[in-house]
Amino acid sequence: MAKEDRGFASMDRNKQREIASKGGKAAHQKGTAHEWTSEEAREAGRKGGMASHRRKQEQQQPGEQSTMGGSSEGDQMVASSSEDMTGDDTDLAR
Repeated sequence: MAKEDRGFASMDRNKQREIASKGGKAAHQKGTAHEWTSEEAREAGRKGGMASHRRKQEQQQPGEQSTMGGSSEGDQMVASSSEDMTGDDTDLAR
């Protein structure tokens, strides 16, 4: 048996579902299964949507870093220029 022919991931999808289903049923019978509240489900969906959106943006802009939550180099240059125009000479060493 080859190494790649072993394990859960190499099984037929239907066989995986059958085994996973047995685990879920056993957990419910035992009383240890997690049941989502609407608030937990909402939060999980929000996180998943944010991660998906972030991945899509990274795929659209290969080689560039995502600007979510930060400023890009161009934004810093604009901010620097506008500060210089205010007449503030305290930080000329940029």
